Amino acid sequence: MSTHPKSARPFAAHEWMIAWRYARARRAEGGVSVMTWISVIGIMLAVAALIIVLAVRSGFRTDFVDTILGANAHATIYNAVELNAAGQPERVIPDYEALAARLASVEGVTRAAPLVRGQVMANLRDRNTGVEVYGITLSDLQGVPRIAQPEEAIGSLSDFEQGVAIGSGVARELGIGLGDRIKLISPNGARTAFGVSPRVKSYDVVYIFTAGRFDIDRTRVYMPFAEAQSYFNRDGVADEIEVMVADPEMIDAKAIDLLQAGGDRALVFTWKQAAGSFLRALTIEDNIMFIILAVLVLLAAMNIVSGIIMLVKNKGRDIGVLRTIGLSQGAVMRVFFLTGAGIGLVGTTLGVILGVTFVLNIQSIFSAVNYIAGGGVWDPSIRGLYELPAELRGWDVFRSIALSLFLSFTVTIFPARSAARLNPVEALRYE
Repeated sequence: MSTHPKSARPFAAHEWMIAWRYARARRAEGGVSVMTWISVIGIMLAVAALIIVLAVRSGFRTDFVDTILGANAHATIYNAVELNAAGQPERVIPDYEALAARLASVEGVTRAAPLVRGQVMANLRDRNTGVEVYGITLSDLQGVPRIAQPEEAIGSLSDFEQGVAIGSGVARELGIGLGDRIKLISPNGARTAFGVSPRVKSYDVVYIFTAGRFDIDRTRVYMPFAEAQSYFNRDGVADEIEVMVADPEMIDAKAIDLLQAGGDRALVFTWKQAAGSFLRALTIEDNIMFIILAVLVLLAAMNIVSGIIMLVKNKGRDIGVLRTIGLSQGAVMRVFFLTGAGIGLVGTTLGVILGVTFVLNIQSIFSAVNYIAGGGVWDPSIRGLYELPAELRGWDVFRSIALSLFLSFTVTIFPARSAARLNPVEALRYE
C-alpha cells in the first residue's frame, strides 16, 4: 500500500525504465531496434538539413545586405527633372555643398557626400569593358566601408587624388595592374560647332579594391570629384547626394526628414527600394523552404509512428501482463510515449550536432565538392557573391529543434494511445 501512490505518479522511474528497455530491445526479444535506428537517422538528417538550409538563407541575406550597405548609399537624394535655360531637361544639383550640409544635420545621418556619376567605356590596349564612374572626394570615399576597408586591396587610397580607384573585376577584365594607365571613353565629351565629340582621357590606376560583391568589383571606378565634374561636363554641380545613416534598416523612417532637408525638388531613393524585390524574394523563399523542410521533418517523424506501432504489436503480451499487475492505461500510454519521444529527442540532438558542424565547416566542405566536381560549381558572375555564405543564428537552430520535438512528440501520442487501449484479456487470451 505504501508503494501505490509512488507507482501512480506520472512519469515514474519504472515507466522510464520500461520505455528505455523497449527502445533498445533487439528484434529477437520482440523489439524493433532497426526501426528505432531508421527513425533516429531520419530525424537527424531532416533536422540537419533544416539547420543548414536556414543558415545558408540567412547567410545570403546578411552577405547581400552587408555588401550593398558597405559600398552603396543608404539613401540617394537627387533633384526632379526641370528645364534649363536652353530648354533641355536636367536634374543636376547646383548647390550641392549646402544641400549636403543640410542632409548631414538630419538626426541619424552619418555622412552626406556629393557625387558625379556616369557610364563610360574603359580601355587598355585591345581590351574594353563598360564601367560606372563615381566622382567623389577622398574624404567621402574613405567613409565607404567596403572600399576603404575592402576584403583585398592593392595600392593606397591616400593616392586617390593622383588617379582613379577601380574594382578588381575591372582590373581582371582589362588586365590592369597597379600603376597602369586606364583610358576612359565617354560619348558625351566636348561640345564643338559640329556637335558633341567623344571624350577620351587616361588615368593612372592607384588603387584596386575587392568589395566582395561581383557586380560592384566588375563595374565600379572611383574618380576624384573635381576631375569627374570636368570629365562629365558637370562644372559647379553634382548629380546626387549619397547619404549614410546610423541604422540602415530604419532608412524608410528617415525618408521624410531627408525630403524636408532636401527642398522642394528633392527626391529620395533608398537602398530598400533598390533591393526591395530581391529582399522580398528572399523572405518568401525562406518561408517556403521552412515549410518544405518542415514536411521533411514530419515524414521523418512518421518513422517513429511505424516503429511504435510495430513495438505495440510485438509487445502485446507484455502490455497485457503490465495491465494485469496494476499498470494503468495512462502509465502504458506514457511508456510508449517516452519511447517515441526519446527517439525524437536523440535524433534531434544528433541532427543539431550534424547541422551545426556542417555550417561551421561549410566553406571547407564546399571547396572539397568544388574540387571533386572539377570546379565551376559556383559562378560569382551569376550569384554576385564569391563564395557560399552561411550564418548560424540561434533563432534558426531553436525553431528547428522546436519543430522537430513538437512533431516527434505529437505523432507519438497516437500509437501510444492505441497501446493504452489494448484489452489485457485479448492480449493474453492465447498465451
